[in-house]
Amino acid sequence: MSQKALLALCIAIFLPVISYFIVKGVSRDAIHMPPHYYADEVIDTVKNGKRVSDTIWHQVGNITLQNQLGEKVSMHDLHGKIVVADYFFTHCPSICPYLTRNMKGLQDALKMKDVTKRIDTSFVQFVSFTVDPERDSVAQIKKYADAFGVNSDVWWMLTGPKKTIYDFALNEVKLGLQDGEGVDSNFIHTEKFVVLDKKGVVRGYYNGLDTASLSRLAEDITLLMLEKEKNEASPVLAQLKSIWPIYIAVIVAVVLFVWITRKPAKEPKF
Repeated sequence: MSQKALLALCIAIFLPVISYFIVKGVSRDAIHMPPHYYADEVIDTVKNGKRVSDTIWHQVGNITLQNQLGEKVSMHDLHGKIVVADYFFTHCPSICPYLTRNMKGLQDALKMKDVTKRIDTSFVQFVSFTVDPERDSVAQIKKYADAFGVNSDVWWMLTGPKKTIYDFALNEVKLGLQDGEGVDSNFIHTEKFVVLDKKGVVRGYYNGLDTASLSRLAEDITLLMLEKEKNEASPVLAQLKSIWPIYIAVIVAVVLFVWITRKPAKEPKF
């Protein structure tokens, strides 16, 4: 085997591994993940002689309400899913119909992505809380949901005790901190969409009436779907590790082939 052929074979063997680590190093800071909101606790520890801070982020508490089908559901049922939430009421004459239409647009957009296999929509759940539960009965929100084409498999419209709904909005997803002009303890009326990650941590607030903000929300959903834990191994690296015996076998085969096919040294002429 010529030196050029040997070099080409080595490149073919090692290029995938080398490329992976180059891309990993270059792109480590290239993607800006949606930020975390509201730390519950910051823990300082010492590892290898270095002080390391670990933040415990606020995870929303559990509440149980009724959806448009009359089923009792809870936020704990959504653990492991990305949640996109908003607040509405069926008699709203202003922003609520627009918010619902835009949420419907996100529902349909993710359905299109599911068809093209770009994202698994089973990991995304839309949730709309009524802020007028006295008038918004299960039957009323079902009628409203049907009018807007809401898919109950991926989108809950929820009603229940007003105190439960308002406490969750103000104390768990912290809408009062993000929209002071439109949110108070008496009547919640906001254009904000709230995104929770798989652990129930707030990762973003978006203007549900703004096209650019909604586009950013859709991008952030995809990023959160791909997010992994700090100590979780990269799936690409895991695949490379799983086939390391093949790389070793190929390297040994190349060495043996080169050794067997090597040309004998020419005897010196006297």
